[in-house]
Amino acid sequence: MNALFAIDKELAGLPAAERKSKRLQLEKDKLEAYFAWLQDVMPKVLPKSKLGKAVQYSLAHQEERQAFLEDGNAALSNNICERAIRNFTIGRKNWLFSDSPKGAKASAAVYSIIETANANALNPFQYLRYLFEQLPNADIQRHPEKLDAFLPWNETSQQNCK
Repeated sequence: MNALFAIDKELAGLPAAERKSKRLQLEKDKLEAYFAWLQDVMPKVLPKSKLGKAVQYSLAHQEERQAFLEDGNAALSNNICERAIRNFTIGRKNWLFSDSPKGAKASAAVYSIIETANANALNPFQYLRYLFEQLPNADIQRHPEKLDAFLPWNETSQQNCK
């Protein structure tokens, strides 16, 4: 697996189609060798041991573990998602207002906005201030297409919220 991560790191800057092609060329055989090794190891380990459980889990999710080979945009692991929700999971005990459906929806909405701003290299505070200042006057109820101008990847949002 470490070899796969090393190769994938080298491919990070490539366009998705080229990354897919290179993955199939450079990583597919290594992944197949990994699963062959697991098949070989499985009868040699105790099924209820930590290693036995890890081998069983990996083999049971073989198809999902190979999915990244089929899409150059897909990540090899879910580490990006794990990092994105780390702040939320660390602070969740502090958000006692989320004990109601409305509180949970509000929390999810705010976190979605903040993490999307982060993912688009915006300053979340600046982006929220921009939204609070501009959205009330945007008349998006009658013209919902105007909402596109406030999305974090929009050029205007990018200029105002870095």
